[in-house]
Amino acid sequence: MPPKSDNTEGIVLNFVNEQNRPLNAQNAADALQKFNLKKTAVQKALDSLADSGKISFKEYGKQKIYIARQDQFEIPNSDELTHMKEENAKIQEQINEQKRTNSEIEGEIRTLQSNMTLEDMQAKLEKLSTEIEGMETKLTKMRGGVTLVKPEEKKAIEDQYITAISHWRKRKRMFKDIWDSITENMPRDLKEFKEELGLEFDEDVDVSLQSYGELMPQNRKRARGQ
Repeated sequence: MPPKSDNTEGIVLNFVNEQNRPLNAQNAADALQKFNLKKTAVQKALDSLADSGKISFKEYGKQKIYIARQDQFEIPNSDELTHMKEENAKIQEQINEQKRTNSEIEGEIRTLQSNMTLEDMQAKLEKLSTEIEGMETKLTKMRGGVTLVKPEEKKAIEDQYITAISHWRKRKRMFKDIWDSITENMPRDLKEFKEELGLEFDEDVDVSLQSYGELMPQNRKRARGQ
């Protein structure tokens, strides 16, 4: 009498037949944990099924390998195998076609998601309109001769700039005097000596005291030169 599918042997037999591949007791026990079966019970069921001839097994040293009996399965002939291969090829082509279709749909979805919605465009338009309005207001004031920077603020900035240029010019002159004094009779290559000390001249960093000095207001230049 075949084992019932709801007892341990029945569960194990159904599993072995469904898998139809070599299994050991650990493989079966791991897969049948969902039935709350312990490895000991699974091992006992496998041995019992093997002893009764319901499944086949082979021993490799201390380990037993179990497999479903192959005589219970219908073996297709060559014509049936050819038909099955053709059907499999058709199914595979359908799967590939479906994958291509899915890929195209996903691409369209990504494109649509990257586009702005009507709400987004309206919000963007409102923001740009506000920015344009602000710039037009500034432009109108400038055309009307409205001073955007107060005279006292402008003078304070000019004073700071002139002071900075003055310090730059003074320190540049002091450094040149010291450098010339040190290197006047030095036999070493001055470029190598400068690099060894980690010094950088204005021209090394592409800045010019003269060009910055020319940015000073003309009236302040004349006042300074007087």
